Amino acid sequence: MQTLTPEQLRMWIGVLVFLLGMGTFALGVFVLVSRAMSRDIQRVAAHTARLAQKGIVEDASGLVGNASALVTALTRLVQTTAGAAIFLIVLGLSIMYFAYQYILVF
Repeated sequence: MQTLTPEQLRMWIGVLVFLLGMGTFALGVFVLVSRAMSRDIQRVAAHTARLAQKGIVEDASGLVGNASALVTALTRLVQTTAGAAIFLIVLGLSIMYFAYQYILVF
C-alpha cells in the first residue's frame, strides 16, 4: 500500500475541489439555460398574452387583471430561477479560483 506525501495530498484535495467547482458551475449554466428559458414558461406567457388581448377586446376587466397577475408571477418565477442559476455560476467560479490558488501556493 502506497502512502501519500503531503504535497500529493494537497494536490488531490485541490483537484477534487476544483472539479467540485466545475460541477457547480455546470449546474448553474444548466439551470440558467433549461429552467429560465423553458418552453413551457414561454408557452404559458404567450397564451396569457392572448388571453389578455381577448379580455381587452371583449371588455372583461377581470380577465385582464388575472392575466396581468399571471404574467407578473411568471416574471418573478423566471427572475428567481435566473438568480439561483447566477448564484451557482458565481459560486462555482469562486470555488475553482480558490482551489487553483490552493494548488498554486505549494
